[in-house]
Amino acid sequence: MTPVKQISVFVENKHGKLSTVTRILADNGISIRALCMADTTDFGIFRLIVSDYVKAENALKAEGITCSVTEVLVVEIDDTPGAFADAMSLLADNKISLEYVYAFLTPEMGKAFIIIRVEDNVAAAKALKAGGIKLVAQEEII
Repeated sequence: MTPVKQISVFVENKHGKLSTVTRILADNGISIRALCMADTTDFGIFRLIVSDYVKAENALKAEGITCSVTEVLVVEIDDTPGAFADAMSLLADNKISLEYVYAFLTPEMGKAFIIIRVEDNVAAAKALKAGGIKLVAQEEII
């Protein structure tokens, strides 16, 4: 299994809060590779794959920003109709629940990286690999 570390930042739904988080990362030389924002009435969860998750977590916490690190899987699929559906079917067929998903661009044309959060990374990795889906390691992203 090759899990990737993701930073989840809790951001109040107030003017300038997201700007503050991204400025802290920028000022510490941290590149954002992928992002997803989910919100509720009072706050949002800003999920990020970054160039240095340890440095990002330390910088954010030093500024009083609430964040956590979680493991996610990143899979590489062909950028063709049905490729994502095939990967999701492998998880469903193995009764693996998906918590959330988001995508980002890859340096290779014709490929897509999909970030998935599942209840069981080991079982998901096994099912995906058995189905011919490539798992992407942290060092391949940064």
